[in-house]
Amino acid sequence: MRKGAKRKAASHEQEEKQVKASSSSQENLNNNNRKPAPKAKLAKTSKPQPEPEYFEDKRNLEDLWKAAFPVGTEWDQLDSVYQFNWSFSNLEDAFEEGGKLYGKKVYLFGCTEPQLVPYKGENKVICIPVIVAVDSPFPPSDKIGINSVQREAEEIVPMKQMKMDWVPYIPLEKRDSQVDRLKSQIFILSCTQRRVALKQMKIDRLKKYEYCLPYFYQPLKEDELEQSTEVQIIFPAEQKPVFCEFDWELDELDEFTDKLIEADELDKDQKDAFKDFVKEKVREAKKANRQAREAHRKALEEMSEETKAAFQNMRFYKFYPVHTPDTPDVSNVKAPFINRYYGKAHEIL
Repeated sequence: MRKGAKRKAASHEQEEKQVKASSSSQENLNNNNRKPAPKAKLAKTSKPQPEPEYFEDKRNLEDLWKAAFPVGTEWDQLDSVYQFNWSFSNLEDAFEEGGKLYGKKVYLFGCTEPQLVPYKGENKVICIPVIVAVDSPFPPSDKIGINSVQREAEEIVPMKQMKMDWVPYIPLEKRDSQVDRLKSQIFILSCTQRRVALKQMKIDRLKKYEYCLPYFYQPLKEDELEQSTEVQIIFPAEQKPVFCEFDWELDELDEFTDKLIEADELDKDQKDAFKDFVKEKVREAKKANRQAREAHRKALEEMSEETKAAFQNMRFYKFYPVHTPDTPDVSNVKAPFINRYYGKAHEIL
């Protein structure tokens, strides 16, 4: 074979190798770039969605009745007052536009009335919460009365002595505001005595809370009321104390004492001591009556016409819980009487 023919054959063979190598390289590149076919996705089973929960919006004054301390309620009965979800929507409505207390300055205090009422097919004694609203431009009183059948004498003491005071009530929508910037129109009688501290309290002090009554003195009606001529007598006799009431206008002391002896309520040898005891109590009561008349006369003389008008226009409203399916029906036990100081409410709701 000629030399030229050999060179051509070698050149041709080299070209074939280059073409094969190029084809092999392109095929590898294509294989590397080829993505695997995606796997078929499994269909997801949808989980049942829970029903959306709806919460009723809090009402602006819904805790107003709870904020007012139930004055005179026994400490161990407080929990029973709140065992029901009482509704005082009537009280809330009174502060709405068109209500009896709308736009007025009002002072509220709570109390309780144990009553036999029907509930779930049977009659039960229930401690019913009651709210008294006083429509007044100024606090009706800064004092508390402490009185009971068991106590020798009535006490009228400053509210703060019993850790009570009138404080502004802040409606729900304004509780993010600074209290001192609010011009509150609603005030509640609050008590800061902590229940946890009751165990260390003396019995007499503890009982005072149970005998508390919100005090009110109406100077313009003093002339309409007759001052009492009765005195409560608790004579510390040797055998047992003598409990009785003596009226210095209706009762004759010797005759009154003899009847107690005949009834074996008093020992005969203690007759003179008992009579002296009664005379002293009568002197104290008459002195108190004179001081009250003098204080009343002086108060009227110093009272401005504006204050007199405020006392004349002062009104008391007594609110009972509204009946709901979850609470006892108290509609048949509503009464206008508030307490011995306030007398009767002008209106019951």
